[in-house]
Amino acid sequence: MNLLHLRYAVEISKTKSISKAAENLFMGQPNLSRAIKELEESLGIVIFERSSRGIIVTAAGEEFLQYARRILNQVDEMESLYRDGQRNRQKFSACVPRASYIAEAFVEVASQIDLQQPAEFYYKETNPMHTIDNVCSGDYNIGIVRYQETFAQYFSQTFADKNLEYRPIVTFSYLLLVSERSPLAKKENISGDDLHDYIEVLHGDPYVPSFSATDAKRTSNDDFSDKHIHVFERSSQFTLLDANPNTYMWVSPIPKKLLDAYHLVQRPAFGAMEYTDVLIYRKDYQLTPFDETFLAALRKKRAQLF
Repeated sequence: MNLLHLRYAVEISKTKSISKAAENLFMGQPNLSRAIKELEESLGIVIFERSSRGIIVTAAGEEFLQYARRILNQVDEMESLYRDGQRNRQKFSACVPRASYIAEAFVEVASQIDLQQPAEFYYKETNPMHTIDNVCSGDYNIGIVRYQETFAQYFSQTFADKNLEYRPIVTFSYLLLVSERSPLAKKENISGDDLHDYIEVLHGDPYVPSFSATDAKRTSNDDFSDKHIHVFERSSQFTLLDANPNTYMWVSPIPKKLLDAYHLVQRPAFGAMEYTDVLIYRKDYQLTPFDETFLAALRKKRAQLF
């Protein structure tokens, strides 16, 4: 077994295809298949199984790949550490849900960058399972997973199975976000019936892929409306809400300066679902000063908003 074999296995797990992995690795498919077979024989396990749906990672293979990704990440980090005298490079990476209070915490962390030293900061907004995958693979050091309280046990088990540390940040009920010109902005008690004639703005990838379609349906409030606009980043959603008083969105609490900037108001509503935001990171990962600064900023935002 060598580092090349590890890279081969990790690339196959990413692409779920021997042929695609071989193409990405600039090698022949027979040579890649032979290398993986030699790797499996040396380890005494089966890493990949073929099926009509393509390549499937076995349970033993998943465990092996977690170690392989960590080793490769450590090698890459070591090479980067000593390359071009960049040992003091400042680093931060977080994979999170789309939430304004989390984005503001990241802004505070980014403001601490020392302009005299190299820096690489990464901030990605996506859905829960993509966050878990990105943290497990080492592509991101920390993540925040948002889930409906109904699925708390599922996620706790997932974190344990994937060897992740996790800390609850906050539990809250969603609020309705609407234009200050919307009739909903003036209602004292908003019900599901009040939303039927309005358009819901939704994040484009909110669902957990491993849930059934029925369970995925339960993770949203979209029973209240049959009209939806799907967006993939936060600035366009605020513009939509501001421009169209017939739209609404379910959100975690939003800072006042953003509400004022986009002429929006947030209102409680009957039937709003309860969610929890949870910090996750690998058990072999040590939180950095930038991570701690980020967590301190999250705690401050939590105290201000929730």
